[in-house]
Amino acid sequence: MPTRDRRTEITIDPELEATLRQVRKSHGLDSDEAAMEFLISRSIRVNGNRMTGRGRALYEVKRGPSD
Repeated sequence: MPTRDRRTEITIDPELEATLRQVRKSHGLDSDEAAMEFLISRSIRVNGNRMTGRGRALYEVKRGPSD
């Protein structure tokens, strides 16, 4: 099976560079690429949970006297 090049060119502005530096320090990551991968994976996980409703609280349905 041929391997696929997974690299994508991203322009890094000073604000993104500062964010990546902060993520690298706080999570002990070795490179900007690892920090970007961490942020993308986290975003996919968090937004996936929001879409599916996972993590939401379940409440007991109170039944009235007619039930």
